[in-house]
Amino acid sequence: MLETSGRLLRLLSLLQARRDWPGPALAERLDVSPRTVRRDVDRLRELGYPVRATKGPDGGYRLDAGADVPPLLFDDEQAVAVAIALRTGSLPGVEDAAARALATIRQVMPARLRTRIDALEVTAVPGRRERSLPAVRPDVLVAVGTAASERRVLRFDYDGGTGEVLRAPGSGDGEGFRAPRRVEPHHVVTWGGRWYLVAWDLDRDDWRTFRIDRMAPREGVGARFERRALPAPDVATFIAERFTQPVLPVRGTVELELDAAVVAAWAGSGALVEAVGEGRCRLTAGSWSWGGLAGWFGIFDAPFTVVGPDDLRAAVARLAARATAAAAPAAADRPPQRRAPGEGMRAPRRDAAKGSGPGHDGAS
Repeated sequence: MLETSGRLLRLLSLLQARRDWPGPALAERLDVSPRTVRRDVDRLRELGYPVRATKGPDGGYRLDAGADVPPLLFDDEQAVAVAIALRTGSLPGVEDAAARALATIRQVMPARLRTRIDALEVTAVPGRRERSLPAVRPDVLVAVGTAASERRVLRFDYDGGTGEVLRAPGSGDGEGFRAPRRVEPHHVVTWGGRWYLVAWDLDRDDWRTFRIDRMAPREGVGARFERRALPAPDVATFIAERFTQPVLPVRGTVELELDAAVVAAWAGSGALVEAVGEGRCRLTAGSWSWGGLAGWFGIFDAPFTVVGPDDLRAAVARLAARATAAAAPAAADRPPQRRAPGEGMRAPRRDAAKGSGPGHDGAS
């Protein structure tokens, strides 16, 4: 059975590599008889692959369009992992393709998995990725994402960063016990390769961000709540303001004549990039001075328009003036200018007109 399955995969690979295959050529490549090739082709058809017989001296086969990927079988954790990757791991410019792939996979999922996947609302915030990152358990991610989606209070134990779990779920109130955190989960985000929960902490009466790899959700369904408004225009801005260090004194925005995907790859973790049209994006960044920020926007080597504030607009104007002056050739490097006949000659003064003619030395 394993030998047959492997041969079917090799046959499928050959059919995808070339438009038409004579039957004897396939038999030779697979080291089987033409009769075995016919049986294997029938098996592929039963699996849904449109293999069509072609006419010719020896007869042949062609794989019609519509079958590029063999059937896949995922367990529950794999399905969740694929959905997470498609939602957060797609590169700029292929978001639509990732969404279509997720829709295709979701369509064939059992209802129990579809519900879990739909509960995951994740925002990917561009940031600097660290080399070594802790793993996040899919069941924890689903539990946190479901609570945020259903707007239910979430209770969890939290590792404060010492590397030791302070209290395992379901354990007694032993030494070192800390009460579980109670939050109103707002959004699950990724930043710098890590998973975070943005939530309103009910005990501290303030907004908090929690690393999901340090969370151990408690069992049970929490009470519903009305979602509070973030103290920022959106969750991406909230995360950027919280995590970008140090806090830079000036911040400005421009619109660049470049694709957002190109800019995002080089903008850095402290910048926000927003696509505003084909071949155009809005870039917000900070710096220590307006002049430094104006110069930094120029490193993308593309035309840009200042959105604001006016301090940035003035700094760009000053930088442009200095650049224009710096680009002017030095006096020693300038080529000699040819003058037209009579150009540059001074007109004679009226009081000296008498003695200024040819052959007269001006003495009286």
